[in-house]
Amino acid sequence: MPQIIIKGMELDKIKDISKPLVDELHVIIGCPRDYFTLEAVNSVFIMDGRQQEITPLVQVNWFDRGQEVQDQVAAAIYRHVLSAGYCHVETFFVVLQENRYYENQNHY
Repeated sequence: MPQIIIKGMELDKIKDISKPLVDELHVIIGCPRDYFTLEAVNSVFIMDGRQQEITPLVQVNWFDRGQEVQDQVAAAIYRHVLSAGYCHVETFFVVLQENRYYENQNHY
């Protein structure tokens, strides 16, 4: 935790930014590096019967850390996606509730 799910980016570009991104997020959020998971979702987007390139979509599943930290995380994601050659990114956060998130049989 946090879980970062990325759609609309090439796998090699996600790999290229994965270490520096997690390095920065580790400092911003203050949780251990091994708490982070990055998932590259290979999605095909269709519009009017044709495959479409899309703006990268980055979903962050996490426990709420306040607006200031969230803004810093969004800015870091933006910078790293831009460094991978994309000119735009959409980032959204899904806030999980500790009493509804279980590791094995125990909630947080």
